[in-house]
Amino acid sequence: MPKLKKKKKPKFLRPNYGRTSRKRIKDNWRRPRGIDNKKRVKIAYMGSSPSIGYSQDRRIRGLHPSGKKEFLISNLQELKKIPANSALRIAATIGKKLRIKIEEEAKKLGFFILNPLKNKNLKKEKDESLPTAQTNPKKTTVEEK
Repeated sequence: MPKLKKKKKPKFLRPNYGRTSRKRIKDNWRRPRGIDNKKRVKIAYMGSSPSIGYSQDRRIRGLHPSGKKEFLISNLQELKKIPANSALRIAATIGKKLRIKIEEEAKKLGFFILNPLKNKNLKKEKDESLPTAQTNPKKTTVEEK
C-alpha cells in the first residue's frame, strides 16, 4: 500500500477579511449568516468555505505527520497501556525527574517521543560566563558644607 499524504486545503478566512476599510476583522473563521452575504452564497472571488470535501482520508485522519498515532502521557502506568510503534507526547505538567524516567522507559519499549527533554542534567548549573552584580556595602552620602 502506498504511503498516504495529507491533502492541501486553503486557509479559510472570515468574510470581508483583508478589506482596508475593515481592519478590525480578524482572520479566524466564522460562518457567514447574513442574508446578503456573498461568501454564504458561495461567490468564487470571496474565497472558499469549509465543507466535507476538504476532510482527510479516513486512514490518516488524526495521525501525527510522522504517520504514527499520537498519545498524551502523564504517568508511567499509561505508558504500559499504549500499543507499540506509537508517538508519545509527554504532558507539560510533568516534572523533570518523572519526565526523565518516562523517556527512558519509552526508549526501552521503542516509542517515538515528540517532545523530548533537551537538557537532561538534573543539577542546576550556574552560568559563570555572566558577570555577577557586586553590591557595595558602603553607602555614599553627600557631604554638607
